[in-house]
Amino acid sequence: MTVNPISRCLGVALVGLAAAGCSSIGPETVIRDRVDYGTSIGDSWKEQTLLNIVKLRYADAPVFLDVAQVIAGYQLQGSLGASFTGGNFNAALIGPFAAAGTASGNATYTDRPTVVYAPLTGVDFLKRLMTPIPPSSVLFVLQAGYSAERVMPMMISSINGLSNGSNRLKRSAEAGFARLVKLVGEAQLADSIEFRIEKPKDGAESSLLMFPPRKDAAALARREEFAKLLGLKPDLREVKVYYGAYSGKGDSIDMKTRSMLEIMLEFAATVQVPETDVAGGRASPGLVDARPEENFNGPPLRVFSGPEPPKEAFVAVQYHHRWYWIADTDIQSKTTFGALLLLFSIADTGVKDTPPVVTIPANS
Repeated sequence: MTVNPISRCLGVALVGLAAAGCSSIGPETVIRDRVDYGTSIGDSWKEQTLLNIVKLRYADAPVFLDVAQVIAGYQLQGSLGASFTGGNFNAALIGPFAAAGTASGNATYTDRPTVVYAPLTGVDFLKRLMTPIPPSSVLFVLQAGYSAERVMPMMISSINGLSNGSNRLKRSAEAGFARLVKLVGEAQLADSIEFRIEKPKDGAESSLLMFPPRKDAAALARREEFAKLLGLKPDLREVKVYYGAYSGKGDSIDMKTRSMLEIMLEFAATVQVPETDVAGGRASPGLVDARPEENFNGPPLRVFSGPEPPKEAFVAVQYHHRWYWIADTDIQSKTTFGALLLLFSIADTGVKDTPPVVTIPANS
């Protein structure tokens, strides 16, 4: 039996279209899209944050767009067309069946992603950028593994009257504040500081910071110096932590925390900008290209600038025809910037009504 070539082509085309129609392209895109979209959103988040820090140095208003939703839509369509003509046997001739025909097919693949952006304005702007970070969040970030030397100078303005330094105000931290930060950092390394969340039946949850009992002299000395620096009574077992200015009482910790906008302004003062921009009134005073060795308060966030894009950068943005970036080889600045991004995730909690509690056992 002889199979006509046109029939064979039509059969192959029909089988191919049927197979395409029965299979799903969705599952195969999950692995690729989840990584690609996640990477793109993460990179744009870093760039947006760095750009807003640079803009604040130039007295430009920060603008935030959150990626509220990503919808990836795919469509695969196919069509098949054919025409066929044939003739009967010639009575005078015995020969093969005569036939002629054409076949055509096409497939269309469509990728229509929908990205929904939500601008940060109004109440959301006030809540996330201008509301002070609650003291409990300071403890939670410390619990997450970030060192006190990085977290406390970044998030706290003062604690029990001990003032932190300020880059934008060109004010150094008080010696007592710097010593307190070091004590908490030492306690973290020695695993002699702990945090806990309590949920009483008749009230809102509260966070607790505790110095567990230790027999070694170093832990005892740290606990004693901690209480002395903060003006606490040595026999107190639990110390509540409030947001606000120092009350002068010996049975509480009063912590003034910064808002995200304040934190960004502090880092904006460390962005290296051309000295001519500061002299010409285009940028606020702070670090300039001509004085990169100038000492600043708090954890390092070195933002370099130049007329050309950097070759190796952790994050880079362009503003007013000039490039600003964090070097990919600067692990300290990268860690600080990562902590800043983490704070954006918790900054919408606002100031807690119920204060956290610090517990310092008397027998430690």
